Amino acid sequence: LALALGGTAVGTGLNSHPEFAVRAAKQIALLTKQPFTSAPDKFTALAGQEPTLHLSAALRTLAATLMKLANDVRWLASGPRAGLGELSIPENEPGSSIMPGKVNPTQAEALTMVAVQVYGLDAAIAFAASQGNFQLNVYKPLIAHNLLNQIRLLADASRSFALHCIDGAQPNEARITELLDASLMLVTALTPAIGYDKAAEIAKKAHASGATLRETALTLGYVTAQEYDKLVQPAQMTRPQR
Repeated sequence: LALALGGTAVGTGLNSHPEFAVRAAKQIALLTKQPFTSAPDKFTALAGQEPTLHLSAALRTLAATLMKLANDVRWLASGPRAGLGELSIPENEPGSSIMPGKVNPTQAEALTMVAVQVYGLDAAIAFAASQGNFQLNVYKPLIAHNLLNQIRLLADASRSFALHCIDGAQPNEARITELLDASLMLVTALTPAIGYDKAAEIAKKAHASGATLRETALTLGYVTAQEYDKLVQPAQMTRPQR
């Protein structure tokens, strides 16, 4: 954590006390309990903004993670009948003004908008950091303003999402079981026993006929009922099998 403090205008330290930079860095480290030091090359420290770029990139990475999480939640909560419907989320508002009874995933949508805003602030910071012409970057107010906004937005949105959405979310076990039982991809468990081609044939035939995988596998005669029930156990498909 190297500080350019004491470099004055362009890094020379002109008109500052010879010990100001080191003393100031020590005092800041003492107050913050962080390992701040005086930058050995204040020309570079004043003109370059690599540390702020790293921080902004880390915040952008967090925003991307939150975007993925929020999207997963709203897709899993879609429905209740024409969507996945595997997750129930809190009803934070009366509902849609157009469709009575509709529960909007407003907390997830708010979090995705915050993520997009953070992406934009990061892009502005990246451009501003590139404008350190020669020994001075005059875009630092913009960089500082955007960094603080990124931190505030992500912190507030994360707390709100956790409190008003995640804490009250509940899995719809009946719906999860229904979709799991109907999944054609369970046929993957048969592959080691009957081979890829036969397993693919079962899946395609079941899809075309509307029958279950079990019914189709037994009709084709590739496995017995006992063999199918032993091989196709979803709870056992969540980890490698010998």
